[in-house]
Amino acid sequence: MHYQHKQIGYLMIYMLSGISILFLWSIKISGFNPLTFIGMFVVFGIVFSFTSLSVTIDQQFLKIQFGYGLYKKSFILSEITSVKEVKNHWYYGYGVRVWWWPYMWIYNVSGFDAVEIILKNGRRYRVGTDEPQKLAEALRRSIL
Repeated sequence: MHYQHKQIGYLMIYMLSGISILFLWSIKISGFNPLTFIGMFVVFGIVFSFTSLSVTIDQQFLKIQFGYGLYKKSFILSEITSVKEVKNHWYYGYGVRVWWWPYMWIYNVSGFDAVEIILKNGRRYRVGTDEPQKLAEALRRSIL
């Protein structure tokens, strides 16, 4: 089973716009400062890397990738024991998160819908998506 989907994180794009405006305003007010430029470039690069979340299922792996690939994660399909559609709480946030109760890793760029997978070793992961039914079904078919 092959599956591929890219979710856009519009909140992150809006944040990038705000950061750009703040950067231009700081240059206008204080003049060009190399430290400000470097700092804003780093912040811009980090936020830009979380503007989308790509999810791919191939013959062996569930793969996720944020933005241009600064952060990637792969799961071996044969290690997945459970798949279910879930709703994340608003306070779980966006990006890559570790949550302590219940202990799990969360990967999300937008919205509250996600698919939760549990591996054979008991580790729990949530992958945010705007099409949870399709992702969950593709995973269920792939792990049979």
